[in-house]
Amino acid sequence: MKLGDLEFWILNDGGFRLDGGAMFGVVPKPLWEKKIPADERNRIGLEMNCLLVRAAGKTLLIETGAGDKWDAKRRDIYAIGQGKRLPEQLAGRGVGLDQIDYVVNTHLHFDHCGWNTRIKDGRIVPTFPNAQYVVQRGELEHAKRPTERDRGSYVADNFLAIEAAGKWWLLDGDREIVPGVEVIRVPGHNADTQCVRLSGGGKSAFFFADLVPTTAHLAYPWIMSFDLYPLTTLENKRKWIPEVAREGTLALFAHDAKVPAARLHVHDDEIEIEPVELT
Repeated sequence: MKLGDLEFWILNDGGFRLDGGAMFGVVPKPLWEKKIPADERNRIGLEMNCLLVRAAGKTLLIETGAGDKWDAKRRDIYAIGQGKRLPEQLAGRGVGLDQIDYVVNTHLHFDHCGWNTRIKDGRIVPTFPNAQYVVQRGELEHAKRPTERDRGSYVADNFLAIEAAGKWWLLDGDREIVPGVEVIRVPGHNADTQCVRLSGGGKSAFFFADLVPTTAHLAYPWIMSFDLYPLTTLENKRKWIPEVAREGTLALFAHDAKVPAARLHVHDDEIEIEPVELT
């Protein structure tokens, strides 16, 4: 899709599954399973959506999925590996791993930064050798010393090799990465999650990351149990969802398997979606 001179595509790193109860927090199962049915292990199907962006003469990758550094046990737990993986999809767009200028991680949970690194000749190295990797400084510091509550969401192999290679660009708040690509710190899921706004030609798109992971999470109180600061999530949902709707901004969702892009319409506290198929 084009926004003026900026162009972007939705790619993904395939499907995976997470516990439905954890994904919907205090929302009862009889309500959430109407939106996304659970399997026999109470897991719901999700996608790891990523954005390939060309702007200001640069090529950017927003999110990198779960990667391939997984043993059989964890592949089974999360059902990782369904569909074509991110490197294949990049190749399908004619983009080599060495052609990415910036990798933007909204945060460092395993399903958002797995392809940051790969195993080459027995060593873990950056997958995108010519890229600067962009994340909030506080998120990297937290990832290296997570709490007992969220330790399972972080895999050190996804980010320590980036630090060792000196490839992190660490941010302290909102920042324009290149003209038309802006990251916005939006805490709630954790202290330093960032969303991404794309703009050009009088149009815009907003990547909600895990503030609103799927269209099923648009209802304000439908908040994941994974969120460390759920009341902050609620506050930021009440800020950003109406703003995206009011401005006619295209909403992009990190984990929706059926509707990765939509226009939003807000009437009081009712939120309607208008799915958009990108061409």
